[in-house]
Amino acid sequence: MLNAGYIYVLCAAALWALIGPLSKQVISLGVSPLEAAFWRSAIGWSFFAAHALATGAWRLQRKDAPAIASFGIIGVSTLFGAYVLSINMVGAALASVLLYTAPAWVAVLAWLTLGEKMHAHKLVALFMTLAGVACVSLGPALVSGKGLGAVNLPGILLGLLSGFSYATYYIFGKRYLGRYATPTLFLYALPVGCLGLLPFVTFTPKSGETWLFLTLLAATTTYGAYSVYYEGLRRLSATRTAIVATLEPVLAAGLAYVWWDERFDLMGYAGSALILAAVLCTILGGGRSHGQEATS
Repeated sequence: MLNAGYIYVLCAAALWALIGPLSKQVISLGVSPLEAAFWRSAIGWSFFAAHALATGAWRLQRKDAPAIASFGIIGVSTLFGAYVLSINMVGAALASVLLYTAPAWVAVLAWLTLGEKMHAHKLVALFMTLAGVACVSLGPALVSGKGLGAVNLPGILLGLLSGFSYATYYIFGKRYLGRYATPTLFLYALPVGCLGLLPFVTFTPKSGETWLFLTLLAATTTYGAYSVYYEGLRRLSATRTAIVATLEPVLAAGLAYVWWDERFDLMGYAGSALILAAVLCTILGGGRSHGQEATS
């Protein structure tokens, strides 16, 4: 029987796939990318705060406060900031590839800090994931002969930093989900992340329509996605969760096709197939170890 953890993570990937369409709409209404990231965190926090207060899940042990605050800086401020800056320096395609090095970071960090074993099917799925994301993101530039341009070392390093920051969601979740409910963790982590972004944000006047789309962005891609994602992480290993969540760019591309008639080239379709195969490899390869991973 299919582990429910995979269903949760697939739902999270589907919700995260809405980041592009909703962010594009928000930016078209005059909101900068960093301000959109700020409100995505701040409004998302309000949903987690309401959830935590309604369920009584607001208590935090003092000894865990520094770790959760650090996660707010690394997992929210650094991730959002580094990714946006990387896009500006090296372009969206390469920045996306660097962001989705996260499964590799997760595999290494989970092996070092959580004692997760690196089975052969995990390594195969990891390779297919990285290759697939590279094809999807870099394929158009390579096929057209435009190339990737001169190497921009700061942009590359910021992109890798965004991938590392993204990976901390998995390791942090594995460390603290046994002690706290998801709303509790984000009740305290998101405000710290917002404060880290605040000095770099320029606020603009907003219409009711703008606030509506900002609220939709936060409700779906922050509150909704992180809620179901962490439910999946409770049931799966960090590495499996990271690989399955990489289905997000494929789903995002599907939405782009439906809404804006954006299409892949041959390499894009090949990359999508590799990512889908990696997800299937992860799910089928883990069939005999669900019970162990849920408690790892």
